[in-house]
Amino acid sequence: MAEDTPTLGDVAPELADATSGAAPATAEETPAVPEPVVPAEPKLDAQGRAYATGKRKDAVARVWMKPGGGRITVNGKEMDVYFARPVLRMLIRQPFDLTERGSEFDVDCSVSGGGLSGQAGAVRHGISRALVNYEPGLRPLLKKGGFLTRDARVVERKKYGRHKARRSHQFSKR
Repeated sequence: MAEDTPTLGDVAPELADATSGAAPATAEETPAVPEPVVPAEPKLDAQGRAYATGKRKDAVARVWMKPGGGRITVNGKEMDVYFARPVLRMLIRQPFDLTERGSEFDVDCSVSGGGLSGQAGAVRHGISRALVNYEPGLRPLLKKGGFLTRDARVVERKKYGRHKARRSHQFSKR
């Protein structure tokens, strides 16, 4: 039965040459040179704005970004008025600080749901994604910083027989 089984050279001679380490027979069979990678083009709307959606906890932010002087408005108010805590304002500016594009873009966003902390996280996520839509070359930098990852932590639901999600009822001896 060993005589009847075909060898690799009988079935596919080109594979036999490749596995044996021999050079290709003709110049036509040489591997092709890979084409250069074309950089991704920005995704802009008719007004020249980049749009993105950011999410965090129960908050959802819709972000429009266009070239400008660095003004950020949230739900029609200035960022400093809407987010009064300095930590939240610092959180929103992080993508601009990382990419060194702090005063190049005007940002207009509408955010709903959740509390202020979740809304600030949603705006930061939306700004990061809009930056990538406007300038795709910033993606590796923002990805390494963790700004493009949607933070999936949400509030755990309340279970029956419990006071909260995990808090049990208080034991009473009498």
